[in-house]
Amino acid sequence: FSETGAGKHVPRAVFVDLEPTVVDEVRTGTYRQLFHPEQLISGKEDAANNYARGHYTVGKEIIDLTLDRIRKLADQCTGLQGFLIFHSFGGGTGAGFGSLLLERLSVDYGKKSKLEFTVYPSPQVSTAIVEPYNSILATHSMIDHSDCAFMVDNEALYDLCRRALDIERPTYTNLNRLIGQVVSSLTASLRFDGALNVDFTEFQTNLVPYARIHFPICSYAPVISAEKAYHEQLSVAEITNSLFEPANMMVKCDPRHGKYMACTLLYRGDVVPKDVSAAVATIKTKRTIQFVDWCPTGFKMGINYQPPTVVPGGDLAKVQRAVCMLANTTAIAEAWSRLDHK
Repeated sequence: FSETGAGKHVPRAVFVDLEPTVVDEVRTGTYRQLFHPEQLISGKEDAANNYARGHYTVGKEIIDLTLDRIRKLADQCTGLQGFLIFHSFGGGTGAGFGSLLLERLSVDYGKKSKLEFTVYPSPQVSTAIVEPYNSILATHSMIDHSDCAFMVDNEALYDLCRRALDIERPTYTNLNRLIGQVVSSLTASLRFDGALNVDFTEFQTNLVPYARIHFPICSYAPVISAEKAYHEQLSVAEITNSLFEPANMMVKCDPRHGKYMACTLLYRGDVVPKDVSAAVATIKTKRTIQFVDWCPTGFKMGINYQPPTVVPGGDLAKVQRAVCMLANTTAIAEAWSRLDHK
């Protein structure tokens, strides 16, 4: 956030879409007072799920305006660490314009890190028939231009909402709030003080063994509704164990089939390093988690004393402690091969 003269906090965010409807919802929504109108950019026609339209025809018209806005925001920063980019992989705008933006950011801000959150086409739930094509085209530019891409897949989130939060028909809002919690855990270390601090560059150092293998998967615990939380003592050991269950992954893939290359655990709230070490030691003894032989068995830990916050009226319970895991595992190959198969 940057602070204006009137003491108002404005998010350092730019919203771009090639068609007006979605960004208009932000303009008229609950949080419309929060954003600067210049930071909401929308075109007149969408990319129609077509990568080429998003990347070449329609995208070209709007990219300079977008970069101009980003430049303005970047100039206000005292020490720019990098960019967080949220986009989908299946749509024309998400894939096409997303990869165009990445390429241009690489040119303009060479060394700054670019972390992405990509919503990945899921095995069963699909909104467009051409999703696999868009994804493969986008991945090509992402492998070269992005530093780290956290994959999230709609179906895995739907299942989490149904199973853990008892929501019969999850909406996009429910899914976004879940992703929001993960992003919040990720960036908590940049925003608050803690015992073990992590910053942007450390994510890459810890999660990416080779530049091209930068697709970690995330999981978050505890995902629990307010009614249930009342009856449970969520200890550090419990939430740490639940991270490694395939059902809690944000991508449909089974980490038990793959080997881990790296693993980062980000705790927040009422957590002491002693409990964390104990929980991790227990996990190591179980041997269910296989690490690759060319990489040291390391868990990187981060602790922040700021307890997790929840959206008022949201689905998640307010808990004392939470943990988010980022793991670079070979199981993510399942997701790619599924796409290939499609």
